[in-house]
Amino acid sequence: MEPLYQQTHKQVHEIQSRMGRLETADKQSVQIVENEIQASIDQIFSRLERLEILSSKEPPNKRQNAKLRVDQLKYDVQHLQTALRNFQHRRHAREQQERQREELLSRTFTTNDSDTTIPMDESLQFNSSLQKVHHGMDDLILDGHNILDGLRTQRLTLKGTQKKILDIANMLGLSNTVMRLIEKRAFQDKYFMIGTQGSCQTAHFEGRSAGSS
Repeated sequence: MEPLYQQTHKQVHEIQSRMGRLETADKQSVQIVENEIQASIDQIFSRLERLEILSSKEPPNKRQNAKLRVDQLKYDVQHLQTALRNFQHRRHAREQQERQREELLSRTFTTNDSDTTIPMDESLQFNSSLQKVHHGMDDLILDGHNILDGLRTQRLTLKGTQKKILDIANMLGLSNTVMRLIEKRAFQDKYFMIGTQGSCQTAHFEGRSAGSS
């Protein structure tokens, strides 16, 4: 367990350093940096699942400390994921505002013999309303990401809890029938969590499609 823990711990610190590069990255490279950070975060979540299993196999006198260390890593990477989502949300909002300004400045005004029509007030009102809609959609998408991240963390915690229950059951010498009931309930909880996450993802993609249209 220790080598994998040290690798994961080092990777968390590397992501923290790369997060600082986002604020100074230019438009051409910022998305590349974001994708690199997201890939590293996904890899850490995968490693955390393995660490959950390994920590439950530690000797009884070391198991609690191992679990606490894994939980701390889980908290750190969850914080990094949220920070990345917030940065992306701000960047998208800023880019949207820039596009709206450019569209407004490049708008051509129609002229006839008797009058010159410059519908500035209506244009400003329309762009203001459009901006509010996009901001609301961005907030909805961000909330969806945070919900999915929370469900992912809950799934890791659920797996650790299941292992603890089985360990305690073994120590108490419970019957095979009771053990099977515990495993069956854990199996049902797992698919309930997967179903919930799938529903959130569907809502997220529908929201993104509605926003893009």
